[in-house]
Amino acid sequence: MKTAIFEHAGSMVIEDVAKPTLQADDDVIIKVVRACVCGSDLWSYSHGDDKPAHSDNSGHEALGIVEETGPAINTVQPGDFVIVPFTHGCGECDACRAGFDGTCDNHKGATNWSGGYQSEYIRFHYGNWALVKVPGQPSDYSEGMIKSLLTLADVMPTGYHAARVADVKRGDKVVVIGDGAVGQCAVIAAKMLGASQIILMSRHEDRQQMALASGATGIVAERGEEGIAKVREILGGGADAALECVGTEAAMDQALGVLHNGGRVGFVGVPHYSNHPLGSTFAQNIIVGGGSASVTTYDKQVLLKAVLDGDINPGRVFTDTYSLADVNQAYQDMADRKTIKSMLVVGD
Repeated sequence: MKTAIFEHAGSMVIEDVAKPTLQADDDVIIKVVRACVCGSDLWSYSHGDDKPAHSDNSGHEALGIVEETGPAINTVQPGDFVIVPFTHGCGECDACRAGFDGTCDNHKGATNWSGGYQSEYIRFHYGNWALVKVPGQPSDYSEGMIKSLLTLADVMPTGYHAARVADVKRGDKVVVIGDGAVGQCAVIAAKMLGASQIILMSRHEDRQQMALASGATGIVAERGEEGIAKVREILGGGADAALECVGTEAAMDQALGVLHNGGRVGFVGVPHYSNHPLGSTFAQNIIVGGGSASVTTYDKQVLLKAVLDGDINPGRVFTDTYSLADVNQAYQDMADRKTIKSMLVVGD
C-alpha cells in the first residue's frame, strides 16, 4: 500500500509499504477513504521538532471502511463506514465514563493516540468502542457532508472540547484564540452552547469571514495588551471564557488576559511550552481546563447528529483538496497559510 512518510522538515514523500495486519484481538483494519493534515502536523513539518527523519506520518484523522476485525470486536463489522478518531478510549474506565475518553485511564499516554493515517490502510488498535459508525456508505453523501464528517475525527470535537472544559453556557461572552481549523470549530461549538458574543482573534481576512459565517460576532486582529484592550472594549469588560486553540505561551497569555476575574480557560492547542506557571492565575480566580479531546463521546452524543441534521457545517474548514500523492503540497499550502485545512482523497 501507499503511505506518506516524513522525510525531513519541509518534505513529505509517498512510499510503498506492507499493508497492516491484525496484531491484537481488538484491532481493526480500515481502508481509508479520506484523510487530512492537522495543524499539529505542521510543527514537525515546518520546524523538525524531535521527529526522526524518514519516519511515519503523524496524520491522525480519517474516514474509512472497516475491512477486517479482530475476534474481540463486536461493535463494527467489515463494510461499515466509520469515523476514525485520533483517540482510542475504552468506554469503560472512570475517565471515559466521565466523558474524557481523550485521556482514557486504561490506554494511557501515547497508546491512546494515533498516527500514520495518511495511508491507504491503517490498523486501529483498541477498536471496540472508539470507532464511530456512520449510516450508509460514503457514496450516500455529498462531498460537503464528507468534509464535515471528516472533521469529527479531530478538529470539531477538539473545538467542542475547548468550549466544554471552559463550561461555555447560554449568554456567555467567549473569546477564541486561534483562527485555524480548531479555532473555527471552537466558534461553532461556542455558538452551539449558546454564547451571546463570540470574538475571534485573527489577522487573516478569509479566516475572519469563515468565523463570522459560523457565528462569531466580532473580530480582533491586534495582539498583546492592545488585543486584550480591544476585546474588553467590544465586550464591555472581560470575557467569561477563553478558548485557546494554538498551543503557544503567547496564546495562553492572551487567553488569560481577556478574562474577567473568575473567568474560565479551555485550552486544546497542543502545548509547545512547559514553563507557564499555574500560580499566575491565583489572583484572578481563573478556572483552567484542557487536554486531549473526547472525540468518541462528543461524536456519539452530540456532533454526528448535528452534522447529519445540517445544524452545523464544520466541513467548511477544508478549503483545498489533494490526492495522497500530493501530500507534500497539502502540508506546504497549510504551512504557507494558503489553505486553512487540507483534505486528502485516498479512496472511494
